[in-house]
Amino acid sequence: MNINVVETDEQLKEAYHVRMTVFVKEQKVSPEEELDEHDKTATHLVGYENDQAIAASRLRFVEEYGKLERICILKEHRGKAFGSQMIAAMEDIILSKGCKKAKLNAQTQALPFYERLGYKTISGEFMDAGIPHVTMVKDL
Repeated sequence: MNINVVETDEQLKEAYHVRMTVFVKEQKVSPEEELDEHDKTATHLVGYENDQAIAASRLRFVEEYGKLERICILKEHRGKAFGSQMIAAMEDIILSKGCKKAKLNAQTQALPFYERLGYKTISGEFMDAGIPHVTMVKDL
Protein backbone atom coordinates (compact mmCIF):
# COMPACT_ATOMS: atom_id res chain seq x y z
CA MET A 1 0.00 0.00 0.00
CA ASN A 2 1.18 3.51 -0.81
CA ILE A 3 0.44 5.99 1.97
CA ASN A 4 0.32 9.70 1.23
CA VAL A 5 -0.10 12.73 3.43
CA VAL A 6 -3.12 14.47 1.92
CA GLU A 7 -2.04 17.48 -0.14
CA THR A 8 -4.90 17.93 -2.62
CA ASP A 9 -8.66 18.33 -2.44
CA GLU A 10 -9.03 15.08 -4.40
CA GLN A 11 -6.94 13.13 -1.86
CA LEU A 12 -8.97 14.62 0.99
CA LYS A 13 -12.19 13.63 -0.78
CA GLU A 14 -10.86 10.07 -1.12
CA ALA A 15 -9.87 9.93 2.57
CA TYR A 16 -13.33 11.17 3.58
CA HIS A 17 -14.95 8.57 1.30
CA VAL A 18 -13.07 5.75 3.07
CA ARG A 19 -13.99 7.16 6.49
CA MET A 20 -17.65 7.56 5.58
CA THR A 21 -17.77 4.01 4.18
CA VAL A 22 -16.23 2.45 7.30
CA PHE A 23 -17.57 4.59 10.11
CA VAL A 24 -20.91 5.89 8.80
CA LYS A 25 -22.14 3.10 6.52
CA GLU A 26 -20.57 0.11 8.27
CA GLN A 27 -20.44 1.17 11.93
CA LYS A 28 -23.49 3.49 11.88
CA VAL A 29 -21.69 6.58 13.25
CA SER A 30 -23.57 9.76 12.38
CA PRO A 31 -21.96 11.85 9.59
CA GLU A 32 -21.98 14.85 11.95
CA GLU A 33 -19.86 12.96 14.48
CA GLU A 34 -17.52 11.49 11.87
CA LEU A 35 -16.58 14.74 10.14
CA ASP A 36 -15.89 17.31 12.82
CA GLU A 37 -14.19 20.64 13.47
CA HIS A 38 -10.78 18.96 13.88
CA ASP A 39 -10.72 17.87 10.23
CA LYS A 40 -9.82 21.42 9.16
CA THR A 41 -6.54 21.46 11.09
CA ALA A 42 -5.55 17.76 11.21
CA THR A 43 -2.97 16.05 9.03
CA HIS A 44 -4.82 13.49 6.91
CA LEU A 45 -3.36 10.33 5.40
CA VAL A 46 -4.78 8.16 2.65
CA GLY A 47 -3.60 4.71 1.63
CA TYR A 48 -3.82 3.41 -1.93
CA GLU A 49 -3.74 -0.07 -3.38
CA ASN A 50 -3.70 -0.18 -7.20
CA ASP A 51 -4.54 3.56 -7.28
CA GLN A 52 -7.72 3.00 -5.23
CA ALA A 53 -8.11 4.69 -1.83
CA ILE A 54 -8.56 1.86 0.67
CA ALA A 55 -7.37 3.37 3.98
CA ALA A 56 -7.52 6.68 5.80
CA SER A 57 -6.55 8.31 9.07
CA ARG A 58 -5.91 11.68 10.61
CA LEU A 59 -3.29 12.95 13.02
CA ARG A 60 -3.43 15.84 15.45
CA PHE A 61 -1.01 17.10 18.07
CA VAL A 62 -2.69 17.43 21.46
CA GLU A 63 -0.67 18.34 24.55
CA GLU A 64 2.53 16.27 24.40
CA TYR A 65 1.02 13.59 22.16
CA GLY A 66 0.63 12.87 18.51
CA LYS A 67 -3.01 11.74 18.51
CA LEU A 68 -3.91 9.03 16.00
CA GLU A 69 -7.52 9.29 14.92
CA ARG A 70 -10.06 7.94 12.42
CA ILE A 71 -7.87 5.00 11.39
CA CYS A 72 -9.82 2.82 8.96
CA ILE A 73 -9.39 0.26 6.21
CA LEU A 74 -12.13 -0.73 3.77
CA LYS A 75 -13.62 -4.08 4.82
CA GLU A 76 -12.44 -6.03 1.77
CA HIS A 77 -8.82 -4.96 2.41
CA ARG A 78 -8.56 -5.84 6.11
CA GLY A 79 -6.27 -8.57 7.40
CA LYS A 80 -3.41 -7.59 5.09
CA ALA A 81 -1.33 -5.50 7.55
CA PHE A 82 -2.55 -2.20 6.05
CA GLY A 83 -3.64 -0.98 9.49
CA SER A 84 -0.15 -1.56 10.86
CA GLN A 85 1.30 0.34 7.90
CA MET A 86 -1.01 3.31 8.55
CA ILE A 87 0.00 3.38 12.23
CA ALA A 88 3.71 3.21 11.32
CA ALA A 89 3.32 6.11 8.87
CA MET A 90 1.56 8.19 11.52
CA GLU A 91 4.22 7.37 14.12
CA ASP A 92 6.93 8.43 11.65
CA ILE A 93 5.22 11.82 11.24
CA ILE A 94 4.93 12.21 15.02
CA LEU A 95 8.65 11.52 15.43
CA SER A 96 9.54 13.86 12.54
CA LYS A 97 7.82 16.69 14.45
CA GLY A 98 9.99 16.04 17.51
CA CYS A 99 7.23 14.40 19.49
CA LYS A 100 7.95 11.12 21.29
CA LYS A 101 4.50 10.01 22.46
CA ALA A 102 1.47 8.66 20.61
CA LYS A 103 -2.09 8.45 21.91
CA LEU A 104 -5.33 7.07 20.49
CA ASN A 105 -8.85 6.14 21.46
CA ALA A 106 -9.25 2.53 20.37
CA GLN A 107 -12.48 0.70 19.76
CA THR A 108 -12.37 -2.12 22.31
CA GLN A 109 -12.79 -4.75 19.57
CA ALA A 110 -9.43 -3.53 18.18
CA LEU A 111 -7.50 -3.75 21.47
CA PRO A 112 -5.43 -6.84 20.51
CA PHE A 113 -4.34 -5.09 17.29
CA TYR A 114 -3.07 -1.99 19.12
CA GLU A 115 -1.51 -4.03 21.92
CA ARG A 116 0.54 -5.95 19.32
CA LEU A 117 1.84 -2.57 18.11
CA GLY A 118 2.98 -1.61 21.62
CA TYR A 119 0.06 0.52 22.82
CA LYS A 120 -0.98 0.37 26.49
CA THR A 121 -4.45 1.08 27.86
CA ILE A 122 -4.59 4.03 30.28
CA SER A 123 -8.34 4.51 30.74
CA GLY A 124 -11.48 2.66 31.58
CA GLU A 125 -13.99 1.90 28.86
CA PHE A 126 -16.09 4.80 27.53
CA MET A 127 -18.58 5.26 24.72
CA ASP A 128 -17.75 7.34 21.65
CA ALA A 129 -20.28 7.51 18.81
CA GLY A 130 -22.11 4.61 20.45
CA ILE A 131 -19.03 2.35 20.30
CA PRO A 132 -16.99 1.21 23.36
CA HIS A 133 -13.46 2.69 23.42
CA VAL A 134 -10.40 2.96 25.67
CA THR A 135 -7.53 5.44 25.55
CA MET A 136 -4.11 3.98 24.76
CA VAL A 137 -0.59 5.44 24.64
CA LYS A 138 2.83 4.47 23.36
CA ASP A 139 6.31 5.91 23.83
CA LEU A 140 7.93 6.17 20.41
